[in-house]
Amino acid sequence: MSRFAARIQILLVLVSTFSLLLIPSESAVSSIDLGSEWMKVAVVNLKPGQSPISIAINEMSKRKSPVLVAFHGGNRLVGEEAAGIVARYPDKVYSFIRDMIGKLYKNAKDLTSSLYLPYDLVEDSRGAAGFRIDDGVTVYTPEELLAMVLSYGITLAESHARVPLKDAVITVPPYFGQPERRGILQAAQLAGINVLSLINEHAGAALQYGIDKDFANESRHVIFYDMGSTSAYAALVYFSAYNTKEFGKTVSVNQFQVKDVRWDSKLGGQDLELRLVEYFADEFNKQLGNGFDVRTSPKAMAKLKKQVKRTKEILSANTVAPISVESLYDDLDFRSTISREKFEELCADLWERALVPLKEVLRNSGLKIDDIYAVELIGGATRVPKLQAKLQEFLGRNDLDKHLDADEAIVLGASLHAANLSDGIKLNRRLGMIDGSTYGFVLRLDGPDILEDENTDMLLIPRMKKMPIKLFRSIKHNKDFEASLSYDEANELPPGVLSSKFAQYSVLGLTETSEKYAARNLSSPIKANLHFSLSRSGVISLDRAEAVIEITEWVEVPRKNTTLENNTAESFNASTETSPGNTSQGNAESLNSSDDVDISPDATKGKQDTDINTEKILKKKTFRVPLKVVAKSSGPGSVLSKDSFSEAKIRLDALDKKDAERRKTAELKNSLEEYIYSTREKIEDNAEVGKVSSEEERSFFEEKLSEVQEWLYTDGEDASASEFKERLESLKAIGDPIFFRLNELTARPLACEHARLYLNDLQKIVNNWEMNKPWLPKAKTEEVLSEAEKLRNWLEEKEEQQKRTSILSTPIFTSEEVYQKVTKLQDKVATVNRIPKPKPKIEKPPKEEPVSQENSTGTSNNTSGEPTSETGQTTQDSVDSSHTGTDQERAVHDEL
Repeated sequence: MSRFAARIQILLVLVSTFSLLLIPSESAVSSIDLGSEWMKVAVVNLKPGQSPISIAINEMSKRKSPVLVAFHGGNRLVGEEAAGIVARYPDKVYSFIRDMIGKLYKNAKDLTSSLYLPYDLVEDSRGAAGFRIDDGVTVYTPEELLAMVLSYGITLAESHARVPLKDAVITVPPYFGQPERRGILQAAQLAGINVLSLINEHAGAALQYGIDKDFANESRHVIFYDMGSTSAYAALVYFSAYNTKEFGKTVSVNQFQVKDVRWDSKLGGQDLELRLVEYFADEFNKQLGNGFDVRTSPKAMAKLKKQVKRTKEILSANTVAPISVESLYDDLDFRSTISREKFEELCADLWERALVPLKEVLRNSGLKIDDIYAVELIGGATRVPKLQAKLQEFLGRNDLDKHLDADEAIVLGASLHAANLSDGIKLNRRLGMIDGSTYGFVLRLDGPDILEDENTDMLLIPRMKKMPIKLFRSIKHNKDFEASLSYDEANELPPGVLSSKFAQYSVLGLTETSEKYAARNLSSPIKANLHFSLSRSGVISLDRAEAVIEITEWVEVPRKNTTLENNTAESFNASTETSPGNTSQGNAESLNSSDDVDISPDATKGKQDTDINTEKILKKKTFRVPLKVVAKSSGPGSVLSKDSFSEAKIRLDALDKKDAERRKTAELKNSLEEYIYSTREKIEDNAEVGKVSSEEERSFFEEKLSEVQEWLYTDGEDASASEFKERLESLKAIGDPIFFRLNELTARPLACEHARLYLNDLQKIVNNWEMNKPWLPKAKTEEVLSEAEKLRNWLEEKEEQQKRTSILSTPIFTSEEVYQKVTKLQDKVATVNRIPKPKPKIEKPPKEEPVSQENSTGTSNNTSGEPTSETGQTTQDSVDSSHTGTDQERAVHDEL
């Protein structure tokens, strides 16, 4: 296991909720669980007083928000605001946006038709679906609508964390292919979100499951079964532990690896609801009895679907559930009931389909049911009793594993991943995560003179290969060529995909490079290296390409010194020991190569130096020349072009500004309305108002309140933020002086009483100083008493003036002034009170010079019998310093 652990790249994750260390105090990250119908947002924020990891609630205090965008009355509505009008304007509220990313127009049209969604879809230049809104002109791409939803989600996270927040991890279902993943990343970019990573939903659930467990003593296989709104999947995950060294100690680190995942992308809770919708639609048609089909009325179907969702939820806890829809169609109400048994009968063919992903995972892994430690259920649709019964029957278990929150497990696990990837949060618990690509990828080359064996498909990345990873492929070729990436057709293709190819590239510059180096001595054929990467988000790309040219040439290089010395010695011996008659033919030829040049001693020496100092060797040189890679992908699987992205960004920014202005206007309108009602209540219910205001003043104020109130509900319905602000300020200009006098009527006497009590207590404080702190400077004490006397005189003077002033006039002095003066005096008292007691002076005894043993010896050896003087000691030191350097070093060493 340790050898295996050394090979894998461990992604260190997360968190103990007991002890997380945040490096920057204002740092926070979030995770967004983006579903077909619902979105959950979690925040990792370690500010004091907050839970380290928590779910961000929306404006309705709900823990999940609808994935909806609406355009109505010139305004954009997102989330709960859009949900409020879905029954009245189903054609203006857009849902299932995530499932239209990267899809063909035909696929999007089929999806909306099956769900009775009356959208005005148009085909854009890529062949993807666009949404034409109610103005009949503006068309938004799925990426733009999804960007609006993601921006709403990150706003919820910021509101919850109370700090700016842009880093996030976003979840995706395992069956999402390359177009969907790229589309979500681009939508997040439009929303201004820095996506740390996309994470497969099952990996998020596995993180949440394993973070608080210890697998050191027992490894286990766990299957995560998830049925959400539109899909179902089963993921096999292996949890284990490995040992590693940290600070010299052996520690155990938990880890998990996703072994396999299988899915049904067309089976979810929505399919169960549609069976109920069809059943109740037929029942209503029979009640209507005129041959009319309620399915043709978008509003009626929107109302029916909304109530069916509630009915299905009731059936999960009860055997019978009612349904009631007021004014379903043509002012006719619809009421009925359905039993759980009937519901299960309507969905009879779906229960067996729900088991298929689980069966496939077991079959492909070779494991038996007994080898599975647990089958954890997540996703809202797993609450359906019949589905749980079918799972129990297949697994042969009486109880199913429900240790995770079915709704929030994925988003909480994704938040752990976000915390680990963030630079601002340090985690002290670790869980290694090894997730794999849910699709295999094939590389195909095409171009002139491509060798036949290289013109076949090459498996680049097998299915379930760990992420992230970088790799390259070398191709022996000397001309420009085409490279394409495709899904491995040995496995299932992504939903709605007609062609396995999803990316096309042109590799340019190889022909030019080959011609440039053709005249050189090539030691091997020219190669092209293609560098690929599979990101942590599961996105594969051709990052760069380069031509590799290897050339072999004779080059003159300096001869090594040792060789020069040996050659010189050998030449010397040869010249002294060999007679002219025994000279070899080779030597004779060497002598003749001088071409009869006069060989003087100097000339001969120069020639020998040239031959000895350099030599020619065969040297290989490698040149790497960057090649140009041009992406040629197009169609619904391609992302927005640079120009389209810029236009989309400008439109979204304009909508954001408009929304901000709308929210500001609504807030000011509410503030104005609240001020009018609260002010009327004060005037009518508080008799004290009459004491501080005249009858004329109150009448004028009430008249203005009525005038503004009337304007608010007539001409003010569509007023701007500045108009509401202006009206509110005009009312406050009249009312604030009245309510200020009303407040001072009680606040000022309380402030004066507070001041007098403190002045009385101050004399006790000064007396205490004189008894217990005699070291305090008398000048400071007198200064405090002087300030207290000034405050007392000021207070008496102002109170006397206030008595002579009408209560309807502006007060002579305010409670705030009194508190400020008392606080100033308290600060002065505190400053004096903090003066420390001075330390007593200690007289040091006279210093006596100690007499060392050496000095004593020196005295006894002194012939005069007198003590050695200071000068004498210096002389002795000078004598000692004349000893050998070794003795000096030894003395210094001994001292140290």
